[in-house]
Amino acid sequence: MTTEKLKIKTARQTNGIGNYCNGKVLPHTNGVSSEEDFLDAVMNKFLKEILKCYEDRSRPILEFYQPEELRKRVDLSLKEQSMSDNELKTVMEQVVRYSVKTGHPHFFNQLFGGVDRVALSGAILAEALNTSGYTFEVAPVFTLMERELVQKLCCEFLHFPQGDGIFCPGGSAANMNALSLARYYRYPFSKTQGMRALPPVHLYTSKSGHYSLSKAAFFLGFGLDNIVGVETDDVGRMIPGELDKAIKKSISMGFEPLFVNATAGTTVMGAFDPIEEIAEICRRNQTGKEKIWLHVDAAWGGSAILSPKLRHKLRGVEKADSFTWDPHKMAGPLLQCSVILTRHVGLLANAHSAKAKYLFQQDKVYDISYDTGDKSIQCGRKVDALKLWVQWKSRGTEGLAKDIEKCFDTALYLRDRLETTPGFRLLISEPECTNVCFWYIPKCMRGKVAPAIKARMQQKGSMLVGYQPQGEFVNFFRMVVAKANHERQDMDFVVSTISSYGEELFKE
Repeated sequence: MTTEKLKIKTARQTNGIGNYCNGKVLPHTNGVSSEEDFLDAVMNKFLKEILKCYEDRSRPILEFYQPEELRKRVDLSLKEQSMSDNELKTVMEQVVRYSVKTGHPHFFNQLFGGVDRVALSGAILAEALNTSGYTFEVAPVFTLMERELVQKLCCEFLHFPQGDGIFCPGGSAANMNALSLARYYRYPFSKTQGMRALPPVHLYTSKSGHYSLSKAAFFLGFGLDNIVGVETDDVGRMIPGELDKAIKKSISMGFEPLFVNATAGTTVMGAFDPIEEIAEICRRNQTGKEKIWLHVDAAWGGSAILSPKLRHKLRGVEKADSFTWDPHKMAGPLLQCSVILTRHVGLLANAHSAKAKYLFQQDKVYDISYDTGDKSIQCGRKVDALKLWVQWKSRGTEGLAKDIEKCFDTALYLRDRLETTPGFRLLISEPECTNVCFWYIPKCMRGKVAPAIKARMQQKGSMLVGYQPQGEFVNFFRMVVAKANHERQDMDFVVSTISSYGEELFKE
């Protein structure tokens, strides 16, 4: 044993609490174990416990308590004195115990979930390396990795002649980036002169589009009143003729049509807007030398583009100006993993750069075109690309495509079960994505039962399924198949559990 190793061993054996750093024994003030031992406990015990929940369908998704009761069960207080490692481990156990296990096969509540173990390894590595993705200087591998992903997505899947992009903290941020790009592309002087220099403009999205466009509109100064909601058909797709009418009406009122948001996979019903027809309308209605900017919000449905069998759902996407995709929805990487892509090379940097001299020096020892941070609205930026990259390396495009196809096939199986099971009624008989929307209607009641059944499954921790009203439809369940570990037996479980709870709650 070397002298150095002996010092470390002796320090730990002497008091069991030492940290060893730069040749010195440092006392661990809380007096139980080293930070390394604590990290081992978190990784070996808590992480394994979480992953077991994702494999064992008999385990609950959560132990549900009302907020005030949960506050009593988990010590959330922050005190002057330190807590021992054993006490901290107990708190960490409580955190795991009372949290929702989103990777559980019976979690259908949101458009994400699951833990791909390879992607998890990337997430852990990214956290441990603890760097920011803004410069090649501090993230040499990650800036190259992000560029590789962006170019592959733009050229191979979106078929942009050229392309650019950057990873963002979620689809809402990506959509905001898209609107910022559209503004700068049409009105580059807005960067210096602000919104006062713009003519009155209108933005268009379907009435089933995501609320993030509304947030982007008021954050960027356009205002909610300048968003035009376009009518949809009975499955939630934007009607091209209605968009054409809305644009012509805006022009007649003195507004310039700036931005059209087409959705590929609406949040509730999973509808895919007809992108090709919408792109043609944008081209025909241009008021100047530039056509209306077409953005495709494919945060949810964009994963279909990885599959040769499914990418027809995004027909015409090559005509878009920008594209949002959330790989963490359906494709498998952990939250968060989102990207904004555009066909206009250099536009991200021109629109968003502030040229901070302390960070983006022009006389660095390497090619500064690899410094990507000035393209982003952020400064510090997680290296989210790593999670998708390592998963893609592991599974290949074919493996990712098969996972996406399985999600669609499993959703269709659920649709078939619901169609043939008494008490269930589908809103849409042919879902376009993996959203399956339905009512459960007990024999004795034709009212609002979804909230009561949801409360029962939440309290029991058996599963989680979202519900909501939309338009003229009263509360209905929205089942989403968002991860490859959903099996047909899980769809059977959904049907039987909702039927059972319905019978318990609404007896004749």
